[in-house]
Amino acid sequence: MTQIVPVILSGGSGTRLWPLSTDENPKQFLALASERTMFADTLARADDASRFAAPLIIGAERHAALMEAELGGDAYRYARIILEPSARNTAPAIALAALAAGADDTVMLVMPSDHVIRDLHAFVAAVDSALPAAHEGWLVTFGIEPTGPETGFGYIRMGNTLEQAPGVRKVERFIEKPSRDKAEAMLAQGSHAWNAGIFLMRADRYLEELARHASEMEKAARAALDGVDLGARLIRPDGERFAACPSDSIDYAVMERADRVAIVPVSCGWSDVGSWDALAEIASPDGHGNTVAGDAVLIDTRGCHVQVDGITITAAGIKDLIVIANGSHVMILPRGRSQDVKKIVESLKTRPRS
Repeated sequence: MTQIVPVILSGGSGTRLWPLSTDENPKQFLALASERTMFADTLARADDASRFAAPLIIGAERHAALMEAELGGDAYRYARIILEPSARNTAPAIALAALAAGADDTVMLVMPSDHVIRDLHAFVAAVDSALPAAHEGWLVTFGIEPTGPETGFGYIRMGNTLEQAPGVRKVERFIEKPSRDKAEAMLAQGSHAWNAGIFLMRADRYLEELARHASEMEKAARAALDGVDLGARLIRPDGERFAACPSDSIDYAVMERADRVAIVPVSCGWSDVGSWDALAEIASPDGHGNTVAGDAVLIDTRGCHVQVDGITITAAGIKDLIVIANGSHVMILPRGRSQDVKKIVESLKTRPRS
């Protein structure tokens, strides 16, 4: 079996899970969904040496020590880390990975480092289904079979099945985050999946489509790696050249424009853990509907999500709240209002200092 190169995107700042997740220590380096960090859980999805080669990580220079700490031990001695000089979104990051991946026909499995996949068997089976299409030059994305009319995700409308790859369907259209009415209509219609932002594709095919649809981005990525040792443990692109690269996501720059784009629908217990509400939904509740992580004493408390780091939280007589605390901040929100975290973070940045 051809070994797939896992490409792990780890450049996010994770501010939607403040105050535990910060720019200095974002959510992928926290143990939020299991006993391991989300970064470690992502690495573990690709630890089958019969399927996967050594991982290639893309992240920020300021997180270099955090990534190195996750890659300790003999198992990851051949892992490499591309340190982005500046944030340029996913399309340029994946371009750097494609250029560093190795042979032109190397197949890359691109995964964000901060997602949850609870059914690993189903996910790996989907990767196996997608592999023949990726070898044939298709850019394959993975679509999550919807469990409800979610308005916080983009959707993908699926077309006919590829003849050469059972289980793989053509992508007809990418759809922006919809209103609830549109989401309900798509679920009723069928043939729609959530856009998970996970991809399987040949490195050369991605660069070919990037050069066709975003040529300045492709040229800047190549220039940034010109003369750089791509076999080094820490790969540092040229900062000035990379700064000239336009910023855009892989969806906008490539996937929505390319012709040969396919999708594998899968139900694998996926979550992007994009909010405290989302994390509460995947946690295991107690007999009172509370989901708790850390040291907490709850009396006559129902339907709350409590996440504590380094201190003790005590509560009595509360209901349907999100309570997040660490050694310096305590945040309390009603369930369903975790979108307000960004407003809270911005308010803290702009408030007058006494």
